Amino acid sequence: MEAKNDQEQNDSELIGPPLPPPAELPKVIKEDEVKLTRKKPSRASHSDDDDDDDNSSDDEEGSGTYIPATLEVNLNHGTKPVSALSVDHSGARLVTGSVDYDVRLWDFAGMSSSLQSFRTIRPCESHPILDLHYSITGDAILIISGTAQAKVVDRDGYEKAECVKGDQYITDMARTKGHIAGLVGGSWHPRDKQEFLTCSHDGTCRIWNVDDVKQHKGIMKSRSQNGLRAAPTSCTYSRDGNLIACACNDGSIQMWDHRKMFVNTCVTIRKAHQAGTETSSIVFAYDGRNVATRGGDSTLKLWDIRQPKAPVHSAENLESRFSMTNCAFSPNDRLLLTGTSFQKGESGGKVVFFDRNTFQLVHEIEVPKAHVVRTLWHPKLNQIIVGAGDGNVHLYYDADKSHNGAKLCLGRPKKIRPSEIMSTVRVITPHALPMFREDKPRSTRRAMEKARKDPLLSKQPDLPIGSKGSGGRVAASGSTLSSYIVRNLGIASRIEDEGNPREAILRHASAAAANPYWVSPAYSKTQPKPIWAPENTEGDEEPDAKKNKLN
Repeated sequence: MEAKNDQEQNDSELIGPPLPPPAELPKVIKEDEVKLTRKKPSRASHSDDDDDDDNSSDDEEGSGTYIPATLEVNLNHGTKPVSALSVDHSGARLVTGSVDYDVRLWDFAGMSSSLQSFRTIRPCESHPILDLHYSITGDAILIISGTAQAKVVDRDGYEKAECVKGDQYITDMARTKGHIAGLVGGSWHPRDKQEFLTCSHDGTCRIWNVDDVKQHKGIMKSRSQNGLRAAPTSCTYSRDGNLIACACNDGSIQMWDHRKMFVNTCVTIRKAHQAGTETSSIVFAYDGRNVATRGGDSTLKLWDIRQPKAPVHSAENLESRFSMTNCAFSPNDRLLLTGTSFQKGESGGKVVFFDRNTFQLVHEIEVPKAHVVRTLWHPKLNQIIVGAGDGNVHLYYDADKSHNGAKLCLGRPKKIRPSEIMSTVRVITPHALPMFREDKPRSTRRAMEKARKDPLLSKQPDLPIGSKGSGGRVAASGSTLSSYIVRNLGIASRIEDEGNPREAILRHASAAAANPYWVSPAYSKTQPKPIWAPENTEGDEEPDAKKNKLN
């Protein structure tokens, strides 16, 4: 009884689970004690029955170097190299451009297994497409071509704005309203959907507003080491939009602070690449500390903007034959990828992946019989998109690690459009008038039997003729060349012209009187005896109307 009373007493004191311990107050951290830390990825425990391939893939995923390239899908843009491609931030649509002047729009959600684009446009007439970029909201596309005017179209390909062209007779580029030379690159602002950036061979980078493209919003002049004009070859924004960077043809990299006046550069790297070559791409890392550049001197370099005197890492012998070859960071900032062109004796181009920390070659993806021009690793889809030199767009993904994108359209069957079906619709109208009634459909067999009996429909050959020819056909007796010539010369059937024609006609008079055929039978009952008209001597005179009038 005592134990029972103690248990009841304890139950009355404690109801429900015990309260958690009180939370500790947050510790005040000084600014000098803050350090950047990276969260270590958790590794799940594996059973002893797993294969070695699964273990290696899990190790790569745990280390952040896993590449989703187990499956592949090809989209055919055309026959010319794919020089530009971009995917919106949601990963719903893909836009591709080529040197064949066409821009194709692809919708992953609305595309079937036929893998066809839903719209093809030619926005810049006979100018190759050099660069394409989706805005931060995905409702506009920036098109950079060989012209001096950039264009902005909506997500369906309809034009929204076109930048103005500057006055080419003004030497001061700051006093012109737009570019005066061909464009080479562009980019959207990562935070502002109304602002975009363009760079040109005229030695300037200009900032534009979509709502007012009659004049640039800001201008930056790139200068070489001796103070002369340096033409930009590529430009971009930083991830937060505070920095604007461009690579120039003199091998330099120049950056401006977007929050200040564009008078002087905040970061300048001279001789970053070989002078006289086109640095085809410059891109910021997701953390904003590093910048990667793809040079025309077959190099890929990684820079730290806090210590820009020398590159952090550099990779060489990366052949590039296109001025549009770019580089990109992986979504976790652990890898850096770019494309290469194949040389004589090689089977195709490659997509190479380098570790950002050590710059060691981690993986290669071979693209057979084609150069690799454009590369993109989308962070939301976790898919790698490659634009090749043969006009194809290769999409690499993983069945488990990738999401949507190419996986949406593969299992969807092709839609049959009504325009592709050729069928005859028969309208049954039993009470129609006879002139509007249609014949009942007959079977094919009966129609063939009826056509067989018709000599015209069946194309029956001509029947053989008798002894005499007719209709331009020569008889059997005149089928030879000698008989044909004799008959044409009149030797075989000669007509005697020396006879009396009156006697020849009267020869048939007795037969015509005994068996009349033409005129006599018509008057045999009404006028058996012919009545001739009387002779009229006065009829020889001419009528008064025809007589000559006397003067």
